[in-house]
Amino acid sequence: MTKDADYSAYVSARWHVLVRAVVLLGVSRAEAEDVVQSALERCYRSWRSVSDATDPDAYVYRVVVNTLMTSRKRRWWGERPTAAVPEPDPTGDLADRAAVSTSVLSALARLSPEHREVLVLRFFADLSERQTSEALDIPAGTVKSRVSRALAQFAADPAVAGLFDHEEM
Repeated sequence: MTKDADYSAYVSARWHVLVRAVVLLGVSRAEAEDVVQSALERCYRSWRSVSDATDPDAYVYRVVVNTLMTSRKRRWWGERPTAAVPEPDPTGDLADRAAVSTSVLSALARLSPEHREVLVLRFFADLSERQTSEALDIPAGTVKSRVSRALAQFAADPAVAGLFDHEEM
């Protein structure tokens, strides 16, 4: 497979998951798409290193997290007006889904950035402890302790307290 075909296949398969992971890290969808696009552009320039890595997903998530942190250092992240309100999703009970989504996002927003990162990478992006460790450039033991503390803090948050069966957490 050529470099371009390999890269295109990877981006096609992972784009939505990468964008959603960045949204869960606390940015709007449009900003998440910009971050992921910038990160994947960086990855394309060194695609041989990415594809030769022991774990390409961990490599890409590390680039995504670094790109997000760099963009937060130089950008103002206040409110931005929009010309059009998005159309509602016709599937499911929108009110229930919106309430759960709002509760989870607000609970995630109250976590420290470090705790939010490990939860999103471990449970949304479904990275292993080792992959998360590589993506964040921290020891695996630190990933374990942050996940433990973050889950405890998340479960204790009043916004999500009634949403989940505590045995599932």
